[in-house]
Amino acid sequence: MDWASLAGILLGLTGLIGGQLMEGGHLGSLVQPAAFVIVFVGTVGAVLLQSGLISFRYGVAMAAWIFSPPPDRRAAIIEEVTNWSTVARREGLLSLERYLDAVRDPFTAKGLRMLIDGIDPYKLKEIMEAELNHYEQRQRQAAKIWEAAGGYSPTIGIIGAVLGLIHVMENLADPSKLGSGIAVAFVATIYGVGLANLIFLPIGNRLKMMVIDQVTQREMLIDAFFGIALGDNPRIIQERLDVHRK
Repeated sequence: MDWASLAGILLGLTGLIGGQLMEGGHLGSLVQPAAFVIVFVGTVGAVLLQSGLISFRYGVAMAAWIFSPPPDRRAAIIEEVTNWSTVARREGLLSLERYLDAVRDPFTAKGLRMLIDGIDPYKLKEIMEAELNHYEQRQRQAAKIWEAAGGYSPTIGIIGAVLGLIHVMENLADPSKLGSGIAVAFVATIYGVGLANLIFLPIGNRLKMMVIDQVTQREMLIDAFFGIALGDNPRIIQERLDVHRK
């Protein structure tokens, strides 16, 4: 659990709700189902139209990273690769086959399998880089749905405000209905701007940083596999990978 992410969300909501109460407002005045439906459902529809179903579903699933980030395996990668390079230098590339069953990451397993099969180092690097490019593009497209939501929700909030004002104008002869229409108008704007700046954009930016970390870890593996395939000294490979850890 990433407690900093949870604390950030709670602090943002506390600031918004606390400010409302300090000004003498009522918490119930911020609860407007109609405004929420306009802003949230409208934003989801716009993002789905832009990104497509596959990226949308994957991006929603990626939101779990905010509270449970993928592990930082850079130190473990250096330790594993140093061991593999030492064994390969002493016993040959075929000796690495005994480590293959213990590898759970498909990207790592693919690189290790190509090492064992004796693939040309430059061809191995080319294949792994193509795999990494596909992975990075998919991850970035998925993370972008949150950035897109942060762009659409304020505008849809304004649309909700206009709809609320239209409702007010239609009921000028009935004062009992004016309050609800005005409430929807203002609260829709709050929902749009609040969701964008407290939820959507922070999640999108955080996910982009996590994607960069995941790509960096895979770049380390590519460098390592390339060095092992070339027969580089294990110490040189380790020094090269240490740069990514700093």
